[in-house]
Amino acid sequence: MSEQITTNLPDKATGQTEAGNYFVSNYPPFSFWTPEQVADALAVLDRPAPTDVDLGLYVHIPFCRKRCHFCYFKVYTDKNSKEIRRYIDTVLHEMRQYAATSYLQDRRPKFIYFGGGTPSYLSADQLKELTDGMKAIFPWDDAVEVAFEAEPGTLTENRLERIRKMGVTRLSLGIENFDDHILELNNRAHRSEEVHKAYDYARSIGFDQINIDLIAGMVDETDANWADCVQKTIDMQPDCVTIYQMEIPYNTTIYAEMKESGKSTAPVADWHTKRRWVDEAFAALESAGYTVTSAYTAVKDPDRIKFVYRDALWTGADLLGLGVSSFGHLGGTHYQNEANFGPYLEKMEASDKAGAAIYRARTMQGEEPLIREFILQMKTGHVDIEYFKTKFGVDVRERFSRQLALLADAQLATVDGTIQLSRAGLLQVDRLLLEFFLPEHKGARYT
Repeated sequence: MSEQITTNLPDKATGQTEAGNYFVSNYPPFSFWTPEQVADALAVLDRPAPTDVDLGLYVHIPFCRKRCHFCYFKVYTDKNSKEIRRYIDTVLHEMRQYAATSYLQDRRPKFIYFGGGTPSYLSADQLKELTDGMKAIFPWDDAVEVAFEAEPGTLTENRLERIRKMGVTRLSLGIENFDDHILELNNRAHRSEEVHKAYDYARSIGFDQINIDLIAGMVDETDANWADCVQKTIDMQPDCVTIYQMEIPYNTTIYAEMKESGKSTAPVADWHTKRRWVDEAFAALESAGYTVTSAYTAVKDPDRIKFVYRDALWTGADLLGLGVSSFGHLGGTHYQNEANFGPYLEKMEASDKAGAAIYRARTMQGEEPLIREFILQMKTGHVDIEYFKTKFGVDVRERFSRQLALLADAQLATVDGTIQLSRAGLLQVDRLLLEFFLPEHKGARYT
């Protein structure tokens, strides 16, 4: 077969890590979301509430002790207690407005996710104020998962107890690496001693599941260091391990330094090395009894350990995004809130109308809902043909026959009753997903 798998992504499959976004988290790409479509997002709120679509809540906590050199999220390291309390009040105000709309009134969330930033940056009292207020607006009685991101150095015993008491079922520890030199060099706030102290206490008070995040390819990482991080993770026996491959988006400190020095490649491992490291980690985890369940995750007991937030979003659930720069998805329309702290607060405080903070949106059209779910589910390494036949009336083997033939020819996937990525395909799935985009979306910057 003469045709090859091609992408416009900067790594060209195995080369050096250049600046640009790599990880695919949504579709259509964010650059196609516009202020002109905000009216579409607001119109959704006037519709009757659906009875067959799960609802989730995402709350963005944008505060951190330090900004990591590789971080591209909307975070702040300079906010005091008064500003944080004002932010909590504003998020609750935003939530109340949404709860009064036709589309969301009386709906109960199936899942809740606290992301950041650093949700565990909030004090125990601030967490109580936020979560008590949330439960009064959207009761959590029916929620099967409450996920919470945490930075180990912020996790005092009192704060962990508050996090557990507020109903968190999935605690995700952003460890990234166990070596203090590498943590410092990459401007991480915590150190290795804090990791073990936080993990041991969290385990002792009975969280349903604890996830550990690692990053393959941090600045100054080596083969020996990576092997040590994997072994230390296995020794801790977390319920779930999530591994990301380092990328360098344009709004990171590392990119700013690259630009200033005139360099086009980042001072991190190349893509071939990062994929090899993840492959080695997955192999070691499998030998220790874990099961690989996506391009990024391995779980100790797949029958018990689920990631409801991810799986629900990847099968079309509604997500009410709250807070500065947060992303949401309601009734087939994507939206993102105002991306800056001050303007977000000012817009919300000046309005009693739901959606006042939304600054761009995108209503999916035509095949876009099908493509979105297909590419996101490809990230699990396995696609159920019957699911798409039932939901969309489409045999994805026929719809994507050209792209799937290329993957099969390159031994990156097998296609029969199901679509199954090989390990090699899974390790580079974000690069491959571009093949399934509509032509008009292939040239976009995206994450």
